[in-house]
Amino acid sequence: MTDKSPVIWWVRRELRLHDNAVLQACLDMDRPIVPVFILDEVFETYGSCPLWRFGLGAETFAKTLEALGSRLIFRRGTALDVLRSVMAETGANAVRWGRAYDPDQIARDSAVKSALVEDGKDAASVSAHLLFEPWSVKTKTGGFYKVYSPFWRAVKDVHVGASLPPPKSLPAPDAWPASDNPAKWNLAASMNRGAGVVKKHLRLGEDAALARLDLFIDEKVHDYKSRRDFPGEDATSGLSENLAWGEISPRVLWHAGQRAMDEGKNGAEHFVKEVVWREFAYHLIWHTPHIVRDNWREGWDAFPWNQDEDTAEVLAWKQGRTGIRFVDAAMREMYVTGQMHNRARMIVASYLTKHLMSHWRIGQTWFEDCLTDWDPASNAMGWQWTAGCGPDAAPYFRVFNPVTQLDKFDAKRVYDTTWIAEGNAAPSETALSYFDAIPQSWALSPSAGYPSEPVVSLEAGRARALSAYSNRDF
Repeated sequence: MTDKSPVIWWVRRELRLHDNAVLQACLDMDRPIVPVFILDEVFETYGSCPLWRFGLGAETFAKTLEALGSRLIFRRGTALDVLRSVMAETGANAVRWGRAYDPDQIARDSAVKSALVEDGKDAASVSAHLLFEPWSVKTKTGGFYKVYSPFWRAVKDVHVGASLPPPKSLPAPDAWPASDNPAKWNLAASMNRGAGVVKKHLRLGEDAALARLDLFIDEKVHDYKSRRDFPGEDATSGLSENLAWGEISPRVLWHAGQRAMDEGKNGAEHFVKEVVWREFAYHLIWHTPHIVRDNWREGWDAFPWNQDEDTAEVLAWKQGRTGIRFVDAAMREMYVTGQMHNRARMIVASYLTKHLMSHWRIGQTWFEDCLTDWDPASNAMGWQWTAGCGPDAAPYFRVFNPVTQLDKFDAKRVYDTTWIAEGNAAPSETALSYFDAIPQSWALSPSAGYPSEPVVSLEAGRARALSAYSNRDF
């Protein structure tokens, strides 16, 4: 007889119907599907902003499922305990979830799978988060790639299968298990007053993600390569927020980029390269999981970075009051929108790790708390890449000059005035919103004035960094 007991769809970073391989795996079993989101032991460790943003995304996705005659069951607790409980309540003997690649999620998933299989359950992960499984992309000698460019060359011509269509309905169980009310979790609490400011800039859900993609391909992708580094321009897709939480799949982005390339849109290949940059981050986090918390390159453990995040210099960096306008504008953009322009991220990270000689882990952890598009692989690789201890073909002693970078990429100071209010007779709404978003304990206001001198001058910071590099035996 055909088993018609329900299958549990353990919903995680796949908040979508289009191109959802986990959902398709559940549909292929021809059983009732019970979608379950668990605020589990890994999610509980996420920073304030990403966890809040994911919660909002999950609530949005719940409405999408309701339109198909389904539901999203919300539970809070240890993943294994919750899954066992829901399976007992529903009579389900199978569970499927999207495969993870970072060490914390791998440890959780391995323990869950082993325990459920021992219980006699059918438990398995499905590839739904990446274009290429990390172990499937190999060098000629069978190893993994440590530099992006050859990784790109290895995958750029690989066939990527067509995206999966969204289902028109989901088979429901005879009876639904009880669900928590996610609003009562109050995930916005740790955001304090910043939640109200950042929420205005969110684009929640799959429909918003697909609309963003259509707009980008139609109007922006042609000039993407030439304009993407200018933070004062609306030249990027803005999709990192949606991609981080699985509201759109990398395969949908890949195929959209490929179609744009076929249509002769100049920036399309570079857009696809950025999608593959994310793949490279996951390639590294899977092969070298120490990249999350330890220096990726050997020989950096004794480097004399400041590891005290309570110094005046680090506080000035966090507050966006270093006196270096590109750095400060970028930090303020993050507090108001939950995101930061990619060029600005590089400048912000370089100033912290090189001019301020502070450990990249301080910045990595701060971003993990403040970004709506936080991603464990991209965040770890990005910080180490900029700090010099990560996977970068460029010399580790490269020190970006944020003043000349601002002159080059924001010559008319559009980005600057969008985010810095002090000294401006008629500051923008976005610049003033910074003071509404930041902790009240900082006691900052537009009338306080902008710093007259940098917390560390570019000349002194650069000299200090180069001296540290010259005295190290790498």
